[in-house]
Amino acid sequence: MNLWCKRMITALCGLVLIALTGTALAAEPQVLSGLVNQALTNNPDLQAAEARWRMFERKVVPAGSFDDPQLALALVNFPVDSFKDDKTPMTGKDIRFTQKFPFPGKLGLKGEMAEQQALWYRGAYEDAKLKLGLAVRESWYELYYIDKALGITEKNLAVLKDFLRLTETRYQVGTGLQQDVLKAQVERSKLMDRRFNLRQQRRSAAARIEKLVNRPLAEDLKALPEIEMAEVDENLEVFERQAEINRPLFNAYQALIDRFKAQRDLARLDYKPDFSLWAGYRFREDNRVDDGVDFASAGISFNLPIYKGKRDEAVAEADSGIRMALHQYDDFRSQVRFNLEDAYALMERNRDRVLLYRSGLMPQAEQTFRAAMSSYQVGKVDFLTLLDALLTQFRYEIDYYRALADYQRAVARLQAESGTPESYLKP
Repeated sequence: MNLWCKRMITALCGLVLIALTGTALAAEPQVLSGLVNQALTNNPDLQAAEARWRMFERKVVPAGSFDDPQLALALVNFPVDSFKDDKTPMTGKDIRFTQKFPFPGKLGLKGEMAEQQALWYRGAYEDAKLKLGLAVRESWYELYYIDKALGITEKNLAVLKDFLRLTETRYQVGTGLQQDVLKAQVERSKLMDRRFNLRQQRRSAAARIEKLVNRPLAEDLKALPEIEMAEVDENLEVFERQAEINRPLFNAYQALIDRFKAQRDLARLDYKPDFSLWAGYRFREDNRVDDGVDFASAGISFNLPIYKGKRDEAVAEADSGIRMALHQYDDFRSQVRFNLEDAYALMERNRDRVLLYRSGLMPQAEQTFRAAMSSYQVGKVDFLTLLDALLTQFRYEIDYYRALADYQRAVARLQAESGTPESYLKP
């Protein structure tokens, strides 16, 4: 090996080791919390969910209120031969006031149904906030990984470019093999293809975050800060208990059950009649036998709930609604438990992978590459062995950031599924 090749290998070794040196991890970036807050403020789907909740909240007062009273004006008993109001004793001008009163308890149950329905939509809105925050965090950590993978790929391409120049030079002077040149070219082309895919994935991930936040974020997503692996001290059972306390949809499903119970009680009261009170006054002309004394009248009317079939069906409908809501509640609880177990398992697996890469595989791969580089300089190993050691080191570094991003995503899922405050997570 000539002196020029030896110097080039030595310089290349230094560049590779500098490129692979890790940087210290900072605490969880504030930019992510800022993006979550922006999404909670600007996201159209969340705003629609809030508007739906407010809309049903406005139905509570009308549902528990009396119907408007009715005022009636009438011309009564006018003779058809003259249409004069002073010819017969019964002719007059009537004014009548009517107010309908539901059977006692019905109005309160209608108001309760509306209130519980509004509480359901409020819980759905609060739960949508958790899901939106999770979506932003998952997309942000995915973008973080893609940026790291892109940076590693760019460094790898630069190193392979130098390796390719080295193999071509050695082949030209007769100390290298053509297969070394071809292998370096193939690996470089594969990395270029990977870079194209990662760039497309980055655009998609950034667009997804912009959609969630509902505004352009070109500047905010240019250079993502480092993240630190959040430490989770609590076991799975704690998250499961916290979910039933903090998860808004649990209370929402209870409100839905109570809503159908109120509907059933109302349907049972529908077997009882409603009634209306009315009062009237008739104005009469004075030129009559009785001097045209005015008449006053009052009365009460009832509806007759004789068609029991439709009322029986209304009670059965409410019973079916209660059973439906109870089954949905149980299904949701099972789904939350499954999601928590799945997220916790992914968190543990990726935590172990992060620690393994950080303390084992990455240092070992770096030592292997150093040894291969030293041996290659003195001609003890071939170029393919050196290239394999280099690619292994880069692959482990990419896998490390994949595991770190997946770990943070699993922690975010735990936090969202359980509604757990961030104080449980110690950076």
